[in-house]
Amino acid sequence: MHVALGLKAHSGWAALVAIGDRDGEFTVLDRRRIELVEDGWAKQPYHAAKTMKPDAAREAVERATETAGRLAAKEIQAAVRRERERQNEVVSCAVLVASPMPGWSLEEILAVHFRMHKAEGVLFPDALVRGIERSGLKPFALIEKELPKRGAHALRSAPNRLAVKLTSLGKSVGPPWGKDQKHAALAAMIALRGGDA
Repeated sequence: MHVALGLKAHSGWAALVAIGDRDGEFTVLDRRRIELVEDGWAKQPYHAAKTMKPDAAREAVERATETAGRLAAKEIQAAVRRERERQNEVVSCAVLVASPMPGWSLEEILAVHFRMHKAEGVLFPDALVRGIERSGLKPFALIEKELPKRGAHALRSAPNRLAVKLTSLGKSVGPPWGKDQKHAALAAMIALRGGDA
């Protein structure tokens, strides 16, 4: 069976949902929380860097970024292995990303609290993209705020019908099945259907 992974990042972790396409019907094969940090401070590395001297701040953000990418790759590779063991083939890996961030320097980010939140909101989805690439897959990036429109178009379905389908998928596997899992599942479904095709 063809499978797509869908990923929705948070500060320090992500929801991963594996969706399969069985004879034109979507099915949830796996869902789990994957960790993207090893140390508590790394959940908000820009906030942690705010109190550091410039060189230490840069090193901390770089370390958090590298660790998140490495852990993402490890988790994605494990998900691909699990699907292979089930005789499935992962054909796409969708990740929800934020709108692009201005080209602020580290100093400019640390000078404004809102920018620190924005940078952290970009860091973890970007780490997932790098992790997908490290795993030998091509990332399918979807801007999260465009997800409902992209889903309706790619799946040729009205938003209310998509909501019913996502709820039904959740009932098939039980909790947890909140907004994170629904968004990750929808991203995977879009990827399985070829994006905007």
